[in-house]
Amino acid sequence: MLSTEQLAELRLQLLNDKEELENYLTQNEHFQLERGFYHESMGELSSYDNHPADEGSDLYEREKDIALKEHYELELKNINQALEAMENGTYGRCEICGKEIPLERLQALPNTTYCIEHSPDKVESHERPVEEWVLMPPWGKFDMDEKDENVAFDAEDSWQAVAEWGTSETPSDLAFPQNDYQDIYIESDENIGYVENFENFVGNDMYGKNITVYPNPQHERYEQALDEEGIMTTFGDLLAYENDPYVDDDK
Repeated sequence: MLSTEQLAELRLQLLNDKEELENYLTQNEHFQLERGFYHESMGELSSYDNHPADEGSDLYEREKDIALKEHYELELKNINQALEAMENGTYGRCEICGKEIPLERLQALPNTTYCIEHSPDKVESHERPVEEWVLMPPWGKFDMDEKDENVAFDAEDSWQAVAEWGTSETPSDLAFPQNDYQDIYIESDENIGYVENFENFVGNDMYGKNITVYPNPQHERYEQALDEEGIMTTFGDLLAYENDPYVDDDK
């Protein structure tokens, strides 16, 4: 059982902590969360002229302020409950089991009214953020039960189709800067509508004959890449016996 001196010392500590918390919350206007919109705390009128990255940083700071405000208000609530328990003569005993709370615990955490076995803080939450309901491996798939690779128009293709109209990124944000601002997004050089590069400039008739090369910018880049590497195809040089079908029309 707590002595009169111990109880007075703990009460004084609680009152000092309460005064400090109340002054802190008053001085910063509860982390400026009493304002209508977080732009007001930064002197901004709107998001129109702000970079999305700046908006993200501001939102992160706002979320952090909300968490700190909730933490301090909970601590203030616990202090008031502890002071009320002192007035009722129940301070020092656990609200759940009624056992005496060790003095060492009260000295370390004077605003507690629970023993360590029944402390609400010991409850581990197994709830996951709601965002994880829609999170999947990179880019994900529309069919969650599909085990094989999906080659249809998937979430990555959706993003690329939208990104072609422009993103907030700049050439300096990419490891390999593009020449056009509409190409400043991930894998912007990916083939669309065909697999191999040569399919963009090589064609044939409906019977698979009359193979024709149609010169275009893709064809020039393809030839330049082969010349720089000194190879015949993107997968290397053809074997000797494979050269004939490509160069010998007599056979």
